[in-house]
Amino acid sequence: MPKASDIKKGSAIEHNGKVFFVKEISKLTPSGRAGATLFRMRMYDVATGSKADESFKADDMINLADFSRRSATFSYVDGNEYVFMDSEDYTPYNFNKEAIEEELLFITEETQGLQILIVDGAPVAIELPSAVDLEIVETAPSIKGASASARTKPATMSTGLTVQVPEYIANGEKVKINTTEHKFMSRA
Repeated sequence: MPKASDIKKGSAIEHNGKVFFVKEISKLTPSGRAGATLFRMRMYDVATGSKADESFKADDMINLADFSRRSATFSYVDGNEYVFMDSEDYTPYNFNKEAIEEELLFITEETQGLQILIVDGAPVAIELPSAVDLEIVETAPSIKGASASARTKPATMSTGLTVQVPEYIANGEKVKINTTEHKFMSRA
């Protein structure tokens, strides 16, 4: 059993007899002599999809839930449902748009390395690769002679995500984006 300080974003944990998927973790360090570090976790109930916010002390013991990861690719959109296909046995996994809104900013039909988290036979979340290649659809014109370490400008990707890119990047270029920090890494 890991401590609360060892739990990472994207983990499936058991708490109060339910299985939760951890979406966000924030670390709170209260001032004062006896202030113990707290970890505030925004979690979603796997069964119902309801949101829960809980705080844990750093040394609280937490049970990890049994889950598996399956490699998958984006398949198609069916109304408000996004369908992903298992890469090995072609099992379809359906997700509601609201449940994966944040991840959709990084997913295109060409996105490779997606993982579906499955708890008790049901898909609960999508795990993104560390970096994805996205195409720029709107940005200011590129500036000739702009150095790589110079100023940045906002660029809108084909998925709707907006990130800061160097001034020498132009419309239509493919760039590599870090999915955890939402930052430009390099040209693709």
